[in-house]
Amino acid sequence: MFEEVRKIMSPEEAREAIKPGKEQMKKKAERDAAIKDIIAGRDKRLLLIVGPCSADNEDSVCDYCVRLAKVFEKVGDKIFIVPRIYTNKPRTTGEGYKGMLHQPDPEKQPDKKLTDIQAGILAIRHMYVRVMNETGLSAADEMLYPENTVYCDDLLSYTAVGARSTENQQHRLVASGSDTSVGFKNPMNGSFPVLLNSIYAAQIPNEFKYLNKQVRTAGNEYAHAILRGSVDVYGNNVPNYHYEDVMRLREMYLKEGLKNPAVIIDTNHSNSGKRPLEQVRIAKEVIYNMTGCKDFRNFVKGFLIESYIEDGNQPPDGTVYGKSITDGCLGWEKTEKLIYDMADKL
Repeated sequence: MFEEVRKIMSPEEAREAIKPGKEQMKKKAERDAAIKDIIAGRDKRLLLIVGPCSADNEDSVCDYCVRLAKVFEKVGDKIFIVPRIYTNKPRTTGEGYKGMLHQPDPEKQPDKKLTDIQAGILAIRHMYVRVMNETGLSAADEMLYPENTVYCDDLLSYTAVGARSTENQQHRLVASGSDTSVGFKNPMNGSFPVLLNSIYAAQIPNEFKYLNKQVRTAGNEYAHAILRGSVDVYGNNVPNYHYEDVMRLREMYLKEGLKNPAVIIDTNHSNSGKRPLEQVRIAKEVIYNMTGCKDFRNFVKGFLIESYIEDGNQPPDGTVYGKSITDGCLGWEKTEKLIYDMADKL
């Protein structure tokens, strides 16, 4: 049984209500193209998608992105930085903070019954546009709800499909029509064949029902893999960022004949065992392997790092500025140093 709570504006109305200027959209188009060039190997820079586990507060997210933009100015010849601004959060049990879409202000909405999705959509658009205006950076977000993608995808330069969603048919089909590069995380059980099936489905043309229309896509040749580690049947984290894992995926990728073989390494989640400070060590190990093997370097296009202003995390009702209210993150000082160290080794 479904009870209608309220009507929600159309995607067209939301786009018209909050939109960036022509100059910012021009910069975004240039960034979109640069990311595609990196995925395809035409641009040899490292792609770094970095930012909070969940973008819960506009002011602290924008503060973080301003800092990130200053670093990008210094390392942009080697590292192409995309702020991770994740506004939808998958919940393993369905409980907990579900992101800005559901709770645009978690301090004022501690009770999930106070969900206001339309306000969340507008808050997300406002934050994306503010970041673009203040930094010139367009963001990455997760496609958690495929039917909601059209509300904000005009403002994004990169899209990720999470481990719980990679096997979902609708995510694969919608990704095939996305204008952005789309990264598919390996599923929770770590299956490489399932991951590659997802990428294949997103790279080919598809025809399906989307919203209230029958639509046709051309396929997305920039769909690619993200390795985030896996969880075994006993609940243990199993990392898959090591040289042997990456090269095995490359071998399978080439055998399948997929376009633009590419993988992004997620340094947190099951790769770190959700120990955010381990992300520094993991990134450095991968960089070491990149410098020692040409095939490894050409296949690994970049990193996905969870980072915020403060180390660690806090409860959703926590009051520490710039500290994650979901998964633990690497703090700004460590993040900044890591980016400079990575640039020095490339």
